[in-house]
Amino acid sequence: MAATNSVVSAVRVIEAVGQRQPIGLSDLARAVGLPKSTVQRTLLTLAEVGWCTTDDVSRWRLTYRAFAVGNQARDAGGLRDRALPVLHELQLVTGETIHLAAPDGRDLVLIERLDTAHRLRAFLPLGHRIPLHASATGQAYLAACPDAEIDAYLQGPLPPSTRFTVTDPDTLRNRLAGVRERGWSVNPEGLSDGIAAVGAAIVGTDGRPVGSLSVSGPTVRMTADVFDDHGRAAVDAARRISRELGAPG
Repeated sequence: MAATNSVVSAVRVIEAVGQRQPIGLSDLARAVGLPKSTVQRTLLTLAEVGWCTTDDVSRWRLTYRAFAVGNQARDAGGLRDRALPVLHELQLVTGETIHLAAPDGRDLVLIERLDTAHRLRAFLPLGHRIPLHASATGQAYLAACPDAEIDAYLQGPLPPSTRFTVTDPDTLRNRLAGVRERGWSVNPEGLSDGIAAVGAAIVGTDGRPVGSLSVSGPTVRMTADVFDDHGRAAVDAARRISRELGAPG
């Protein structure tokens, strides 16, 4: 049991450091809800095996070893490799940043990002966790889920990312109905201030969603005038990727 607890503590510390780096010991202990002594022992062990390192002011961050392992894991299901050629074409069509995300619990995880050439752009780091209710990728993914899964999700917390995030279950349910009708999601500033996005779900062999993609950009370019064009382009790209994955139809 002690060994199991140590592994659980190490995983929690790795995840917390990855989300908040660089981070000090006290803040990290509060974030993971463990005693400082336990967190310190865990960090020293992780440093010994090359997974964490500390800077001159005793703030901790993950090493490139952790990045290398995570980079190998981000396409364990083959989604990224199948999607990448289509994502490049989507970027050429839209001229904006393209995101590809895969599900993990109540979130999506960003597994690929193609940056626009524009200086003013949307940016999320690879590995970033994206709330389903607050994002274009997430709303597209949710809308493709069975009703029972949507109901279960809406019973959980819907914390705001910005003042425009949809946090009311009924409002979100209505928005998802619109996504199903159109085929793509529209999310103006729901995840990041000043950024709007459209998204579309990618489905697998059983017709269930396995991920989603989005076209994201600053609201000065991502206006209502381009939502439909970019949305249709996103849907076309998602369908092509879905066919590559063996989706029916």
